[in-house]
Amino acid sequence: MRKRLRDERGATAVEFAMILPLLLVLVLGIAEFGRAFQVSGTLSAAAREGVRVMALQNDPAAARAAVRNAATSLDPGVTDAQITITPASCPETNGGSTAVRLTIDYPMPFITDFFGASVDLTGTGVMRCNG
Repeated sequence: MRKRLRDERGATAVEFAMILPLLLVLVLGIAEFGRAFQVSGTLSAAAREGVRVMALQNDPAAARAAVRNAATSLDPGVTDAQITITPASCPETNGGSTAVRLTIDYPMPFITDFFGASVDLTGTGVMRCNG
């Protein structure tokens, strides 16, 4: 019996070495997914804030500034080129029944380059013009 236990002494180390890469990929995947979920929430909140400013003030520059201020935690930050406002301004007529849409396209860089360089995330906000 003792000889048999002595013969299997290194088996645990070999099994651990075989499982370790899978465990590391799993942990890295959980970390990257959690960060992507947090960035997605930030983009949605920033888009909501920007479209609210656009709907109330009808000022695309102020809406873009509101988006940048709401998404300060993102690195690199959101640029004006990543923000799309449709239509470009709220019509003064029509009683405010036209909706304005603000979309943020953000290439989120990964913490590790294990899963690639980045993934494209989008935040969208829609609101009726003039409140």
